[in-house]
Amino acid sequence: MKIAIGNDHVALELKREILQYLTELGHEVIDMGTYSTERCDYPVFGERTAHAVANGEAERGIVICGTGVGISLAANRVRGIRCVVCSEPYSAGLSRAHNNTNMLAFGARVVGSELAKMIVKTWLETEFEGGRHARRVQMLDEIEG
Repeated sequence: MKIAIGNDHVALELKREILQYLTELGHEVIDMGTYSTERCDYPVFGERTAHAVANGEAERGIVICGTGVGISLAANRVRGIRCVVCSEPYSAGLSRAHNNTNMLAFGARVVGSELAKMIVKTWLETEFEGGRHARRVQMLDEIEG
């Protein structure tokens, strides 16, 4: 799977670990930045990563900032993106199974690297169930306009 990954300055080290982990799992990764610990604005990287997913450059996206919240809000402003913030694997799996999320966010100040890997693995391995959930995802798309 091709996965876009983006981060702000707070999450650079965790992004590097997740990028390596994704590669070890056999995924192709597109690094959308930032590439430095110099202070930057998370909306830039949330939007950039979300556009890569929305335009089909990547199948899914992962974004990381201090809490995961700000960067996920930026990603969710892009049409067609369903980005979920998770700090544990259970919600990550259900977000895929029930909401067909195409982006995952978490916080470098909230989860450590091993927990982040568990969240990522669960999210990547869980398939969308469809059925009654497909109607609800369609309703979300209609809200988007």
